[in-house]
Amino acid sequence: MIAFWTSLAFVVLAEMGDKTQLLAMAFATRMRWQTVMGGVFVATAANHFLAVLAGNYLTALVPLLYIKIAAAVSFILFGLWTIKGDTLDDEDKRFNFSPFWTVTVAFFIAEMGDKTQLATVALAADFHAVLPVWMGTTTGMLIADAIGIILGIVLHKRLPEKQIKWFAALVFIGFGVWGMYEALAGRG
Repeated sequence: MIAFWTSLAFVVLAEMGDKTQLLAMAFATRMRWQTVMGGVFVATAANHFLAVLAGNYLTALVPLLYIKIAAAVSFILFGLWTIKGDTLDDEDKRFNFSPFWTVTVAFFIAEMGDKTQLATVALAADFHAVLPVWMGTTTGMLIADAIGIILGIVLHKRLPEKQIKWFAALVFIGFGVWGMYEALAGRG
């Protein structure tokens, strides 16, 4: 259960102000919210499943100590990335399929190499649990993007996200520092 809840919390925090959340907001201003959520779910489930498998596979090739150090460093980097922020570079206008497939393809591609996908790889490697991490990160993405959809529908304007970004960034950096401490303290 810890793997599920940790994965969920990390992804919700990572998504605040992230490119895919901005994408959800943009789509929600032009499409039915049910279509946007459906596309987000399919894209995220597929993308994060691949990420969890990659993270789980890493533990067979790389010693656990190195994975824990890399995961800790990556969370610190995710914190710094969160402070920098993301922009939506017309990803919401790039595809011309049906509304559902437009959202699905745009989200799948936008999530490739994104911090939430990389966090999913790191969490899977750290917890060695495919299903709980996959369910946690997928649920976390749905929660965060539901917030984006609601805000997109209700507000239709730029959101003051500075405090949310800083809070999420500090949580990531804190978990990274703690993970680094645990990895290195366990070594000696």
